[in-house]
Amino acid sequence: MKIMRIGAPGSERPVALLGDGRHVDLSEVLDPRTAWTEQDLDRARAALADAAPTDVAGERVGSPIPRPGAVVCIGLNYRDHAAETGAQVPGEPVVFLKVPSTVIGPFDEVLVPRGSVKTDYEVELGVVLGRRVRYLDSAEEGLAAVAGYVVSHDVSEREFQLERGGTWDKGKNCETFNPLGPWFVTADEVPDPTSLGLRCWVDGELRQDGTTKDLVFGIGELVRYLSRFMVLEAGDVINTGTPAGVALGRPDPKPYLRAGQVVECEIDGLGRMRQTVGAA
Repeated sequence: MKIMRIGAPGSERPVALLGDGRHVDLSEVLDPRTAWTEQDLDRARAALADAAPTDVAGERVGSPIPRPGAVVCIGLNYRDHAAETGAQVPGEPVVFLKVPSTVIGPFDEVLVPRGSVKTDYEVELGVVLGRRVRYLDSAEEGLAAVAGYVVSHDVSEREFQLERGGTWDKGKNCETFNPLGPWFVTADEVPDPTSLGLRCWVDGELRQDGTTKDLVFGIGELVRYLSRFMVLEAGDVINTGTPAGVALGRPDPKPYLRAGQVVECEIDGLGRMRQTVGAA
């Protein structure tokens, strides 16, 4: 099942994209503003056959995930990305957080922060939980808690992140810094999340071209690991890391983002997003 949220910010409605390209309205079974549990998604799946058709042409596509309670991010989780940035492959997952207000729609404008000189792009596989998790014992339990997947753009400001002292969070939490979408794809439609291609283009130039086969820590293990340190709820998002090709890892002068550029991110089976870059 592929779910979108359509409409102006704050007024989105949940819509399913069917295999034949039609859209149906799921407003009767899914609350467009609160997190969806596994049970909610089961009800939505059962309602597809009788759901009313809806026309989405010309309407804004919002984040397919209602505002998450947490966006948990994993750094340096691809060996090639660690190598390009001169970092060691971590022995344990590198964890940082994004505030939920960073989440925007897949075609909304991304804003370069005021004073920024190193705004960077990062295509990532976003993992969405379908249940509450705490103190899991195995990667299998972790994977079973995943409701589905989404394309995530973990926009970063590298000077704020790496040169201003403290933790990474200053460079990760600027407004508009986490587009999601266009769809939330339920886990049953992604039989092997460890073999998905990820790609990112800037102004039509392919910058990142990786695969989730190269994840250092797999999806189930990440959920298990995080559950030992925090309670995660249904609807929370885990950004699982980015492959090589980011501006930070390229030769000088590094091609950081500027207002007027266009970034596109794509993952096999999960869709493609496109953002124009603006200025805050």
